[in-house]
Amino acid sequence: MARIGIITQVYKPEIGAAQNRLYEMATGLKSYGWEVSIITAMPNYPHGRIFDGYRGKFFMKETLDDMEVRRYWLYPSNSGKALPRMLNWISFSITVLFSLPYLRRKKFDYLVVQSPPLLLGISGQILSRFARTKMVLNVSDIWPLTARELGAISDGFIYRRFEQIERLLYRRSFMRLGQSQETIEHIANHNPERTFLFRNGVDAARYRQFVTMNNKRKTPSIVYAGLLGVAQGIVDICRGIDFRELGMEFHIYGAGPEQKKLEEFLAAHPDRGILYHGQVPREEVPMVIPRYSATLIPLVKHLPGAVPSKIYESMAAGLPIIYSGEGEARRIIEEYDLGWTSPAKDFEALKRNIEKVGTRGEELERKRQNCLEAAEKVFSRPAQVEKLNHYLNSFMTCVEDIKQILILRDTASHQPVRLNGSSNAAAGHPVQDPSTVHTVGPGLVPDFREYRSTRGLCACREPADCSKNYNRAEVETSQSGYTSTS
Repeated sequence: MARIGIITQVYKPEIGAAQNRLYEMATGLKSYGWEVSIITAMPNYPHGRIFDGYRGKFFMKETLDDMEVRRYWLYPSNSGKALPRMLNWISFSITVLFSLPYLRRKKFDYLVVQSPPLLLGISGQILSRFARTKMVLNVSDIWPLTARELGAISDGFIYRRFEQIERLLYRRSFMRLGQSQETIEHIANHNPERTFLFRNGVDAARYRQFVTMNNKRKTPSIVYAGLLGVAQGIVDICRGIDFRELGMEFHIYGAGPEQKKLEEFLAAHPDRGILYHGQVPREEVPMVIPRYSATLIPLVKHLPGAVPSKIYESMAAGLPIIYSGEGEARRIIEEYDLGWTSPAKDFEALKRNIEKVGTRGEELERKRQNCLEAAEKVFSRPAQVEKLNHYLNSFMTCVEDIKQILILRDTASHQPVRLNGSSNAAAGHPVQDPSTVHTVGPGLVPDFREYRSTRGLCACREPADCSKNYNRAEVETSQSGYTSTS
């Protein structure tokens, strides 16, 4: 069975776009026969406090959805200040190194490392090297560029050092995944080899039974469900637009650094048609957001590579999108006619788009159908995982094939061996050549190095890689009850 490990600072039971995407990646690959393990931190996001049941522990092991999850301590913080945020990143980047004995024991085929934070990428490089596995860098945000655009870091010595780390990770990782086309293009500027677009996407099946709830409210209503952070600017929108004056309601779900500001503003201005409902668990999102007429998704400025995951969820819920911002997300909405767009922080243009929800019934229905179709046919998360599974398998090594040759030799069989495509190959192993290798005499087969080098039957880039795999195959074959007689 092929094995894959995922290293990430954030994971279930936390709520967020990265958490959801990594969870769907893990469960999706598991469904294709991969053995998946998660190495992560004690859950603390977005409140900056370690969850009940996980406090006071340096290490904890649990099983979620039949996958092993190994957690390590970190310094929890949701502060926007530089020092607490750095301590948060550095602490887990250090404690995760204690997973090395486990990684060496498991012999993963791939080690997926989530970035940001960039420092975790350095830890991933160290772990993948000493665990002798291929590192896959999963880039959800382009750092440090995004941090600079948000004002969290300025040009200078520290920024340049982070840029050096970013370039190093792009060069040294075996494979790179990006969540948007802009991200893939940015990575390709540094290392164009083995980059793969793995969008957030959405599992439309989770929403299908609830989409009939659309437009059931008497008052046209807009919903926002997501992070209450600086990049989203929800508090500024509440200050800039009186929804009751427009004959609308604005319903907000979520948590984050701006939550306290939002609660204070709404307490002082209770008559603006804005209702805050707190945080909603991931499992309940498909039941909650289809109740509304449309969704509002803002970004205060263009963040290269950023495509809010809420866009995909809105598609599956059949909610036309009112988008305030620039970049790839805006192009997607306009290309597939999923809603209305306006420049970031242009509250007058945003207000006009909000008014359209209550006055353009036919247009609203057309965009609703476009959303549902795009979720099913273009941005399906199961389809994204299927493509990722195929891409990962295309770089699998020849270990399983060598094991077949060893077993054939040691049992002195005269039966032919089918390489790369046999019925007993590893789950998902790519079929590259249907030809067979016949024994020459009792227990003899052609030299596997010469065979693969002349026929190109595996994805090893160098002959030395096949030699390493030969050693690994001997060990695994011996552990399975066969004894090598080389």
